[in-house]
Amino acid sequence: MRILLVEDTLRLAALVSQGLQANGFTVDSFATLEDASAALRTVVYQVVVLDLGLPDGDGFDLLKTLRQEKQSIPVLILTARDGVEDRVRGLNGGADDYLVKPFAMEELVARIRALLRRPGASLGTVLTCGRMALDTVSREVSVAGQALAVPRRETEALELLLRRAGRVVPKRALEEGLYSFDDDISSNTVEVLLSRLRKRLLPTSPGVAIHTLRGVGYMLVEEEA
Repeated sequence: MRILLVEDTLRLAALVSQGLQANGFTVDSFATLEDASAALRTVVYQVVVLDLGLPDGDGFDLLKTLRQEKQSIPVLILTARDGVEDRVRGLNGGADDYLVKPFAMEELVARIRALLRRPGASLGTVLTCGRMALDTVSREVSVAGQALAVPRRETEALELLLRRAGRVVPKRALEEGLYSFDDDISSNTVEVLLSRLRKRLLPTSPGVAIHTLRGVGYMLVEEEA
């Protein structure tokens, strides 16, 4: 799940990014409306976490543009403005949630996951295929009920494949879902990551296989017993 964070306080942006990444999200962080708008034209995000007071304008302007363009991406406003008028304006203007600073990281993560669990959104609580399951809240991978230690990035790749089990996931979609603009990746980064994931799963007999379709992408399929 890739999140766009729009926050101009660099220290806070770094802390929020770290907290979201620790909970399995990929984060792109920008401090201005201009940069955030450019990112939205380039990448498909699952959630926007939006501050209001920004150097080049008000976050409400970005929210208004998104809704005028009929973009349904969930927007969570994260701001120090705690007045009822601001909350009402944000929610009436198309925001899906409104959280006031200071806040607990656990609450922000819980609110984002709640948005992603809404009908038509991107997040289910437990994803399963074969004998394998991934709890998207605890980030725990298990095979036949037994927990399996899987590093964060491999867990994220597994989640993307599980969400489209039986269908091809293009390599570009994996790159966009797993890595932010700040990550330094090469042409074979995804291949190396999925190779590690395959080797980690193989000894557990998970009842699934990750197939490579050369020049197209990857597909997670359930294996027959």
